[in-house]
Amino acid sequence: MIRFGLLGCGRIAKRHSDLLGRNQIAGAKLVAVCDTDRARADAVATKFGVFSHYNAEDLLSRVDIDAVAVLTPSGLHPKHAIACARAGKHVVVEKPMALRLQDADDMIRACDEAGVKLFVVKQNRFNVPILKARDALDAGRFGKLVLGTVRVRWCRDQAYYDQDAWRGTWAYDGGVLTNQASHHIDMLEWFFGDVVSVHARGITALVNTETEDTAVATLKFRSGALGIIEATTAARPVDLEGSLSILGEGGVVEVGGFAMNQIRHWRFKAELPADREVIERFSVNPPNVYGFGHQAYYQHVVECLSNRRAALVDGLEGRKSLELISALYESIETGEEVALRFMPRRSRLGVGM
Repeated sequence: MIRFGLLGCGRIAKRHSDLLGRNQIAGAKLVAVCDTDRARADAVATKFGVFSHYNAEDLLSRVDIDAVAVLTPSGLHPKHAIACARAGKHVVVEKPMALRLQDADDMIRACDEAGVKLFVVKQNRFNVPILKARDALDAGRFGKLVLGTVRVRWCRDQAYYDQDAWRGTWAYDGGVLTNQASHHIDMLEWFFGDVVSVHARGITALVNTETEDTAVATLKFRSGALGIIEATTAARPVDLEGSLSILGEGGVVEVGGFAMNQIRHWRFKAELPADREVIERFSVNPPNVYGFGHQAYYQHVVECLSNRRAALVDGLEGRKSLELISALYESIETGEEVALRFMPRRSRLGVGM
C-alpha cells in the first residue's frame, strides 16, 4: 500500500483527494493533507478522516507517508518537491513541474540524489482516445507527419483569478500557456517529437493579470512537420474545447471534447477492421465521476512504485514541455523566432520570486 500525503488543498486538490481519499486507486490511500490555509486543510482532512497539517515540515516528518502530491502554486513546486525528496518521499507534482528550467533541473537532481521517484502529472496521456491515437502513431498509420494543432478555448473570468493572489502572476503561475494549455503543449511534443523553433504572440485581453490570457504560436518540429498552438481563457461565456489534431500522409485524427477526451475524426487511407471498434467503443473516455485521466495516472504511479517501473512522465519528460513553454514566452517577449535548445534571457516566467 502506497501511503500519500497532499501538499496543497486548493482547487486541483479535489481530484487528487477524491481519488485517494475514497479508495479509488488500488494499492494507494490518503494519510494526511497540508495547507497553510488552516480552513482548507481541515476541510479536506475532515471529509476523508485523515490528519491535517499547516506547514510542509510537519507533513514531511510523518513516517507513514511514502509519497507526496505537490499541489501548491506552480512557482512553489521546486521548493516543495525538493523538500519532499530530502525527506525521502516520492514526489507527484502537478503541471507545470516548475516555472524555470534551472528549478526543474534542481528538482530532478534532488530526487536522483535522494533515490526517490519524480512524477509529473500529465493525466491526459491516459485518456482512452489519446491512447488509441498513440497506438496508431506507433503502428506507423499516420506515415509522414505534416501538421499538429492544439486548441484550448476555455473560460476563466476575473473571479477565477481573484480566488488566489498567486493566479495570473509571473512568479507563481504564468498565463494560459503555462497553466491551462500545458497538457496540450505536452501532447504536441509526445506525438510529433522534438521542436526545432517556435514563434509566438500573446495578449492579455479580458482580465486584469500580469500574464497573458490569449496566445498563438507556430512550431517547427525536427521531423519537418509544423505545429500550431491556439490557447485562450478568454472564451465567453463558457468553455468551448480542448483539442488535438494530427494530420499525416496516411490519415487524420482529431481528439476534442473539453479535455482531449473525445474522438471527433478518425480516418486513415488504409482502413482496418479495428477502426470501427475504436469509433464505437473507445471514442470517449469511460464515464467516471472522479475523472478518468487522473485515476489512470495514479494507478500508473502506484504500479511504478510497487514494481520499480519507469514513469511515463518523469522529471526529464516534464522538463521537455517546460523548455518549450519557456521558448514560447521568450518569443512573445522578443517578437522573434526562438530556437530550441536555448537559455531564457527575456522570458518573465518564474521571475520576481
